[in-house]
Amino acid sequence: MIRIRLPRLSAAVLPAALAALAAGPALAHPGHPGHEDLGAWAGFVHPFTGLDHMLAMTAVGLWAALRGGRALLIWPATFVAAMAIGFQFGGLSSYLLEGGVLASVVLLGALTAVDHRGGGPIGLGIVAAAGALHGMAHAADVGPTAPTFAIGMLAATAMLHGAGLGLGAGLQSLRRGDVIRWLGAATAATGVLLAVAG
Repeated sequence: MIRIRLPRLSAAVLPAALAALAAGPALAHPGHPGHEDLGAWAGFVHPFTGLDHMLAMTAVGLWAALRGGRALLIWPATFVAAMAIGFQFGGLSSYLLEGGVLASVVLLGALTAVDHRGGGPIGLGIVAAAGALHGMAHAADVGPTAPTFAIGMLAATAMLHGAGLGLGAGLQSLRRGDVIRWLGAATAATGVLLAVAG
């Protein structure tokens, strides 16, 4: 089953992910309000002011709901932990980081759309990389010296994961995994649109 899905996935996702990497930084983070404060509330509100954040973080929950088992807890926790680590690295190119954030939206959405059930370590690695990219992108935005901002943002991230998990679990209980996959496809398509919007 993995052998069938991986070629389809790479053929569909690779061009879209490359388009996301080519996006300029302004497309992913168009200057969200609150950076002048850098408090916990600004960090908490931040993910809700950017579509790229909401999509990626909710997609982690949706994909974990499709996977089930340990992924339900481990994947969201890994994203949050990787994001916390990423917050410590703010010196990387914001251009590449913002492209990486958009690529993570496309990839997480696409993997949800195809209901990818590859090896757990692969999925965990993708989730961790996405979390680290989001953390590094925000360290580049606000600097590594805003711990309360990071705490607020991590709390909001956990809430968005929970929303994705709750929605996914509810749909799974109704035997509507197809709706979860359509939500994944919509997430990936929106990520592509964000990448090419400028």
